[in-house]
Amino acid sequence: MSSLHELAHAKINLYLHVTGRRQADGYHLLDSLAVFAGAADRLDLALGNGRGGHVALDIKGRFSAGLGGEDCADNLIVRAGAILRELAGEEVARNLPDVGITLHKELPVASGIGGGSADAAAALRLLLGVWKLSLPPARLNAVATRLGADVPVCLEQRAARMEGIGEVLSPAPHLPPCGMMLVNCGRSVSTPQVFKARAPVFTPRATLPPAWATLADMVRDLADQTNDLQAAACAICPEIVTVLDALRVAPGCRLARMSGSGATCFALFDSPDAARAAQAAVQQAGAHWWVWAGDLCRSTTEARTSIPA
Repeated sequence: MSSLHELAHAKINLYLHVTGRRQADGYHLLDSLAVFAGAADRLDLALGNGRGGHVALDIKGRFSAGLGGEDCADNLIVRAGAILRELAGEEVARNLPDVGITLHKELPVASGIGGGSADAAAALRLLLGVWKLSLPPARLNAVATRLGADVPVCLEQRAARMEGIGEVLSPAPHLPPCGMMLVNCGRSVSTPQVFKARAPVFTPRATLPPAWATLADMVRDLADQTNDLQAAACAICPEIVTVLDALRVAPGCRLARMSGSGATCFALFDSPDAARAAQAAVQQAGAHWWVWAGDLCRSTTEARTSIPA
C-alpha cells in the first residue's frame, strides 16, 4: 500500500438553531441537521521513508491560495496527526511511518460547509488506517471535537443531527431523493464575528419526524426551522442576500437557505438533474460565484473513498 485517497465532502446545515450557551466556556449550543453534498476536497496520502509519524502537507487546487507554506503547521490535517501521535505515546509514535498528504482544495475556505473540518476528518480516517491505530468511538469523537465542532459529524460523512457544540450526534430522519445546489459568493465570513453579531436570543430544539417520504414533506418541515446565523451573516456580507435571491428564483428551487455561518448557500431541487439544469441561470447572476450542483451522499460507503493506488 503506497498511497491512499479520501474524499472530504461538503457538510450542509439544512437548519441551524442556537439553543443556548454553556456557562463553563461560553460555547454556543446548537441543534442542526447536517447532510453531505457530492462536492468534495480530496486527500492523497503517500508513505514516506522515515519514522516518527511526521505529517508533511502539500496543498493544491482551486482554493489553495494562502493555505500553504508556514501556515501548513497550523492546518487541521497536521494537527490531526499530532493528536494521534500524542495518544499513541512516545514509544509507539517513534515507529509510526512518516506520511505525505496532498490536499486538493476544491471547496471554498471559511464558507460554512465544513471544508477544513471535513479535511481533518478525512486525515483522521487515513492516518488511523495507515498507522494501524484503533480508538473506541467515544475517544475518537473526543479527538475529533478537539479539532473542531464540525469534525465529529464529518468522520462518517452521512446525514446526522448535531447537538451540543456539534459533538452530540444522532441519526437524521430518512431523507427523500432530491438534488442540491451550492453557491458561494467568494467572500470568507468569520464564524466568531457572526456569532458576536447575531441577536442574543435562542431557538428551541426542532421537532423532526423519523422519515420524510417526499421532498415536499421535508421542505414543509424545514421551512418551519431557521438558520439563526443567517441574518447576522447577511449583515456582514450583503452579497449572501443576492445569492439567496438568485437561488429562490432558480427554476425548480424548493428551498434556499444559508449553511452554517456562511457564506455558502444551498437550494434543494426535485432531483440532481433538476439542480444541474438550474445551474446556468444561477451562474448568470454572479459570474465570479463558485457554483456546484448534484446529489447528496446517502451512505458512508458512497461518501468515503479510501482505496490503494
